[in-house]
Amino acid sequence: MSGTRDWSREWPAPAKLNLFLHVVGRRGDGYHLLQTVFRFVDHGDILRFHPREDGAIVLARPLPGVDPDHHLCVRAARRLREFAGIAAGAAIDLDKRLPMGGGLGGGSSDAATTLIALNHLWGCGLGSADLQRLGLELGADVPVFVHGRTTFAEGVGERFTDVSAPPAWYLVVVPRVQVPTPAIFRDPLLRRDAPPVAPADWRPGFGGNDLEAVACRLFPEVGRVLAALRADGLDARMSGSGACCFVEFADAPAARAAGAALPAGTPAFVARGLDVHPLRGLTPEA
Repeated sequence: MSGTRDWSREWPAPAKLNLFLHVVGRRGDGYHLLQTVFRFVDHGDILRFHPREDGAIVLARPLPGVDPDHHLCVRAARRLREFAGIAAGAAIDLDKRLPMGGGLGGGSSDAATTLIALNHLWGCGLGSADLQRLGLELGADVPVFVHGRTTFAEGVGERFTDVSAPPAWYLVVVPRVQVPTPAIFRDPLLRRDAPPVAPADWRPGFGGNDLEAVACRLFPEVGRVLAALRADGLDARMSGSGACCFVEFADAPAARAAGAALPAGTPAFVARGLDVHPLRGLTPEA
């Protein structure tokens, strides 16, 4: 099986930004009901996969402080193998470029790329809907990376209505703090009653991020970054549950100029918005 596929290529796992994020309710099981628009950018992690004849699924380079057996990529590969009913193995080599606890979906993106890549490399033949269902077992943000388009997401983040966003470049600032998502959603002061909107009514610039106030209170560095950007007249927003903050620009020179104006040593990057995930089309839609 492995001999018929190109195992030498690199597989991108792009970051996502939440252009807005509202919490509109809470289910009986404790999961929060969200509305958000996901957009991918051309900056992210890189994965490589190597076949193993012994059937083992391992990380080629374990990450410090992360149990290799519980890493999302390993879990994704094992769940795919189980669902597909095959006995293949793989070593997963992850070049980690996105910050952990940054609100950019790095771990979820890595898991989705693992599902997409190994579905192809192993010849499983699963469609996008199947991979999205497997992804949802791993985390609420995984399905959108399999779906692969700029989209208005609802539910826990797994129901999609594709939307159009204008061409844009983003300055993304990375505060020197990791924000654990569960801590934000557990907070009693989190707003959970934003009025729902219809996907067709979404427009660029709409709304805000309901998680921002809690993140700024628990992790003041996030608030300092947002305040500094806004003091320069920029429409700065936090992505996901934080910590990363971003500003949208119409072109690359404007984004780079804003980045150059940041205090020396500020962790940041500039990235182009993507209408589609770079791996979309590799997985059948039906």
